[in-house]
Amino acid sequence: MKALSIRQPWAWMIVNGWKDIENRDWPTHFRGRFLVHASKGMAREEYDDAAQLALHIMQQRIPAFGEIECGGIIGSVELVVCVTASDSPWFFGRYGFVMRAPEVLPFRPYQGQLGFFEVALPVAGA
Repeated sequence: MKALSIRQPWAWMIVNGWKDIENRDWPTHFRGRFLVHASKGMAREEYDDAAQLALHIMQQRIPAFGEIECGGIIGSVELVVCVTASDSPWFFGRYGFVMRAPEVLPFRPYQGQLGFFEVALPVAGA
């Protein structure tokens, strides 16, 4: 199954149904369900910026910095279209991967890669 590495806390927001677009500098023709891999690195400044944005857009708080899992598979989501414009408050990139039907999965440590990549290990619920 394909997976995509996404930095935290954005990955958490996606699998929990808060963020409906993943911003990228490159387009994709891929459509369908993929695993969300939470990147290993998470800078405090990036976390704080994302937490402020989540509070502004969703009026919700995200888990604390030390509580968000990094470096593994955390869920799955369906990519339905790649766009260059959107009314979503989460769109602020060159390309947006519009997603639906997020699902949280039990954390599975896994090394990420750039772009979409194949995951060899079985992941429950995916």
